Amino acid sequence: MEFLIRIVKGMMIGIANVIPGVSGGTMAVSLGIYDRLIGSISGITKNFRDSISFLVPILIGCGLGIVGFTYAIEYLLSKHTFVTCMTFVGLILGGLPMILGAMHKKMGESGRGIGFVGVLAFFLAFAISAGLPLIKEGDEVLATIPVTAGNMAILFLLGIVASATMVIPGVSGSMMLMIFGYYYGIINIIKGFLDALRAMDMAALKDGFFLLVPFGIGVLLGIILIAKLISFLFDRYGVQTYCAILGLVAASPFAIFYNTGLFSELSSLSIWAVLLGVLLMIAGAFITNFVGEK
Repeated sequence: MEFLIRIVKGMMIGIANVIPGVSGGTMAVSLGIYDRLIGSISGITKNFRDSISFLVPILIGCGLGIVGFTYAIEYLLSKHTFVTCMTFVGLILGGLPMILGAMHKKMGESGRGIGFVGVLAFFLAFAISAGLPLIKEGDEVLATIPVTAGNMAILFLLGIVASATMVIPGVSGSMMLMIFGYYYGIINIIKGFLDALRAMDMAALKDGFFLLVPFGIGVLLGIILIAKLISFLFDRYGVQTYCAILGLVAASPFAIFYNTGLFSELSSLSIWAVLLGVLLMIAGAFITNFVGEK
C-alpha cells in the first residue's frame, strides 16, 4: 500500500513539473516528502538500499505523471485555464499545515526562533518566485528541435538547469524552459517519441532518443547537485530554509496565474467557472493534505 501511495505522490510531482509556473519541488513539500526526497537523493551512495526503496516508486509515478499529462496540458491550459490553475493552487496550498508543522519541529530541535534572517529569507524567496515569471517575454515560437550536435549539447545544459529548479520549491522547471524558449519543443519531443513508439517508427524513435537522452542525463545531474546543496542548508540553517520555502510556496499562486496568462481572463469568467474553480481548489487542498499524511 505504501508503495502505491508513493507512486501517486510521484505522479502528482510529475504532473506539477509539466505545468509552467507550478513547481514539482513545491508539490513534494506539500505532500510531506520533500526533506526525505532530498535526503535520499543526496545520500544515495551512503544508504543505497533505503534510498532506492524510497525513490523507485516516486520516480515511477513521476514518469507516469509526465508522460500521461504531456498530452493533456496544452488542452487544459488553453480550454480550461482557470479551473486547471485553481486545482493546482489548491494542491500546493493544501500542504501549508505540513510545512508549518515541519518548521515548528525544526525550531524545537534547534532551540531558535525565526529571527531577522528567517523573515528576510521569506521575503527574498517570495520575490524570486513571484519575479521569475516576469522575465518571460512574448510567446514561445520554438515548437520543433532538429537533431544536431549543438541542440544535443543545449538540451543537456537545459536539463541541468530545469531539473535543479524543479527540485527547489516554488521555482518551476517548466517555466524556466519556457523562459529559454524550449518548453513546447521538449513537450513535442516527448509526444513525438511516444507516438513513434506506438507506431514503431524507428527513424522517429532514433531522433527522439538522441534528443531525450542528453536532456535526461542533464536532469539527473542537476537533481543530484542541487539535492546536496539543499541537504546542507537543511542541516545547517533548517529554520531559515523552511522560511524561504514558505516564501516560495506563498508566491506560487501568482506565478501560476501570471505564467498561464490567467490574469487577463479573470474579468470574463462566468460565475459557474469561478465556483467550479473554487471547489476544485478545495478538493485539491484536501487531496494534498490527505495524501501527504500517508
